[in-house]
Amino acid sequence: MPTNPVKPTLLLAAAALALPAAGSLSAQQLEPVEGEVLTTVYGTPPADLSGLEEGPGIDGFITARKGDRIQVTTADGVQRTISLSAATEIRSSGGFLGLSKTSLGEDSLLNGLPVDVDTVRWGNGLVASRIALKSKDLKTAAMIHRGTAQGFAEQTAATDALRSRVGDIDEYNVKGTTNVYFDTGRYDLSGEARADLCSAASQAEATDNAILLVVGYTDSTGSYEVNQELSEKRAERVVNYLQQQCGWKPYRMLTPTGMAEADPAADNATDYGKQQNRRVAVNILVSKSVDGL
Repeated sequence: MPTNPVKPTLLLAAAALALPAAGSLSAQQLEPVEGEVLTTVYGTPPADLSGLEEGPGIDGFITARKGDRIQVTTADGVQRTISLSAATEIRSSGGFLGLSKTSLGEDSLLNGLPVDVDTVRWGNGLVASRIALKSKDLKTAAMIHRGTAQGFAEQTAATDALRSRVGDIDEYNVKGTTNVYFDTGRYDLSGEARADLCSAASQAEATDNAILLVVGYTDSTGSYEVNQELSEKRAERVVNYLQQQCGWKPYRMLTPTGMAEADPAADNATDYGKQQNRRVAVNILVSKSVDGL
């Protein structure tokens, strides 16, 4: 498996993520993964939804929440971003035959909660006019949420313990690097990449005091803006897979970053070189202060 050892300057870059800028059309375009809908709605949703065109009904699970927007993922994996308005009605049903209705606040919209959403169209996006859920589902989601909060507290304690051993030290020994590769303009993981990532996680797990640094790259095709966003999405996809499917703990990972076409592993003048540069490097690091303990 090809390797590309992490460079000292890379450790400094890992401390901050560059904000992707809006780029013009180029030879290389960012392609969403199949089944993924990327929708951004700007501005404050109207408080009066009357007169707006009726949108589609969406039945699925809440998979993300940020401000006045929620993401609902349907049973077939399609993700829809829906705005919340002051006029959005949130209701739960329960009791005998589910006939008891209760009005709820936005704080009840927890991740993992099954919902049935009626929408209206607002510009290029959707606003929820009504969100229906079941009381028993809300109870379950609340229990999971409380359990997750407890898990975060335990994770914070583990993070503090780890930082007490490696804090304020910016020099690491590289114990191994695994590269996974991508098609042009893509950031979805191949079967081979998924297997390689869990193998890398197993290798890191067997290494005392190991942490991971994930860095995304692109080839030289396309504009800097597009490549920066693409490299970040590649790194993000790898981090998610390592944590969700390979069992790697989030607190044992440095901040991931995208480096666009910087630090090429091969010559971008050839197709083979570009293939080698469309990669994410998963670096296994051990702080020099604890290496060998």
